[in-house]
Amino acid sequence: MRKLALALITAVSVLCLTALAFAGSISPGASTSCNDAKSITLSAGSGDAVDRGNANATIWKSSNFTTIPITLGPNDWSGLEGNSSGNSKSSKFKCKDTTQCVPGAIDNSPVGVRPMWSKGHKSVTLQGQSNFSRGDS
Repeated sequence: MRKLALALITAVSVLCLTALAFAGSISPGASTSCNDAKSITLSAGSGDAVDRGNANATIWKSSNFTTIPITLGPNDWSGLEGNSSGNSKSSKFKCKDTTQCVPGAIDNSPVGVRPMWSKGHKSVTLQGQSNFSRGDS
């Protein structure tokens, strides 16, 4: 009888913890917590015209007191749109490969930096890492 009761209590506890693992939606200023999660998925809600479906969150890892700020913006552009991330530079020095610069010359040559803009994401999934340490924890 004692084994049956223990098995029943364990089953109910597992069911309750499983139900709590799916947080649903979180109101602005609210918080939630989980223990030993294998993965955490954050997704932006539908939103309205003002917030454009964006979401901001901060993850706090209590084992080493680390915070991770996350911003989701599926309707926004991240970075500089239109290849304006440094693909060309305008300087007052004309530099050669030997790093000798000629004063007064204008250098408009491309610097070969890839475009740094991208469309925002609607969700992000954080995966657990076993035996991970920053070296100071």
